[in-house]
Amino acid sequence: MDAITGIIAAIVGVAVGAGAVFAFRAVASSKRAREATDAAVGIVQRGESEAKRLLDQAQDDVRGARREVEDEIRERRREAQRIESRLANREETLDKREETLDKRQESTAQQELRLADLERELASMGTHAEELVRQRVEALEQVAGLTASEARDEIMQQAEGAMGHDLAKRYYNLEQQMLADADEKGRMAISLSIQRLASQVVSETTTSLVPLPNDEMKGRLIGREGRNIRAIEAATGVDLIIDDTPEAITISCFDPIRREVARLALTSLISDGRIHPARVEEAVENAQSEVDEVIRRSGDQAVLDAGVRGLHPELIKIIGRLKFRYSYGENILLHSVEVARIAGMLAGEIGADIQVAKAGGLLHDIGKALTHEVEGSHIEIGDEIARRYNLPEPVKVAISEHHDDARGTPEAFIVAAADAISAARPGARRDTVEFYLKRLEALEDVANSFPGVQKSFAIQAGREVRILVAPEEVDDVEAASLARNVVRKIEENLVYPGEIKVTVVRETRATETAK
Repeated sequence: MDAITGIIAAIVGVAVGAGAVFAFRAVASSKRAREATDAAVGIVQRGESEAKRLLDQAQDDVRGARREVEDEIRERRREAQRIESRLANREETLDKREETLDKRQESTAQQELRLADLERELASMGTHAEELVRQRVEALEQVAGLTASEARDEIMQQAEGAMGHDLAKRYYNLEQQMLADADEKGRMAISLSIQRLASQVVSETTTSLVPLPNDEMKGRLIGREGRNIRAIEAATGVDLIIDDTPEAITISCFDPIRREVARLALTSLISDGRIHPARVEEAVENAQSEVDEVIRRSGDQAVLDAGVRGLHPELIKIIGRLKFRYSYGENILLHSVEVARIAGMLAGEIGADIQVAKAGGLLHDIGKALTHEVEGSHIEIGDEIARRYNLPEPVKVAISEHHDDARGTPEAFIVAAADAISAARPGARRDTVEFYLKRLEALEDVANSFPGVQKSFAIQAGREVRILVAPEEVDDVEAASLARNVVRKIEENLVYPGEIKVTVVRETRATETAK
């Protein structure tokens, strides 16, 4: 009985517990349902609010876009009205022009008719006038005893004689006036430029002397059966002169570059002491490399000294080769740098392009660097080098015209003047006695070849020619013409450095004897 009661009590307890659990869960579920309902209501409210806001914004955007479209439509309508107005005005203008053209065509047609009538009248009058002129000419020929062509020739001869003297006199006066002004300004510019420049002088030689430690070295240089000296001469292209000169040998060659290579190679062989054909070739190669480096440095230094910029590196190497070139005993590289400096100063004095003048002065004799390898004069070679390295046109003109009378630019004239100044500087150049005498004789022969010349004298080392003329045969005007003709013949027939001044002297003397 107790067991049954316990079981029943347990069942009741379980039932009560289950009911309590069910009641608790029901209460919790009801609470979550209320919370979910509240959350859903809040979401719906927020969605409705956002939707309303977006709808209001969309309506505002639509209204703004509509206003923009309406404004654009109004602007296009105004533009269309303006275009219509311009088209209407243009049509009106075209109508007026058409009316004007019609009137002009009518007027032109009337004028053409009048011109045709006038041409017919003139043709008939011209025939009559020609007949009258012919009759008058025949009458004048009968009275004068000359035909019209004869009278014309006689009048022309008289006019040429009278006008020729007047023109020559006027030319002489103008020339004297221009020369006076030009001489004064030229002396000023040249004197200022020369005073600002001081340059050294290097004379040309065709031999180099190589010192020896002792005379026994001569035999070693000659070698067994002369094999060493033959190897040296074949590798360098020079002549070795081994004579009785104590402790020295002489290198002879007209090419200064080959002579310098030989000198350096011999110096190296003598210092090393090993002298045989294989060693000779090695020494010559090393000497050639050293000379190439000297040429490069000389070109760089010359460009720096002259103040020229923007030259091609290969062109600078060609400039450096001028270190071993000479003209009339003058070193071409030093001469070129000097010409560049003088040309730059002259250009500064007269307001020309200084850089063009400097470049033209430095490169005016560039053709002489390759005269041994390339055919043609140094002017032609210089032109080719200028084209190859794309030099500016004014610099090309200065290079090609520094020995020409037709100088197309002020800078070309300045370079030619600077070249003459550098060449004429005392001690810059020298000639052999034989060539010097021949040049003086040629100058005097040219001057004596003209009529009216009594005597001529080449003075100032051939840089001036004094001509004495017969005063009864040559007047003052003809003396100026004679000077120009002599200058022209000298330029055409003679080769000379620098410039030659021609002076014609006309002197009249009156002598009486008192008895």
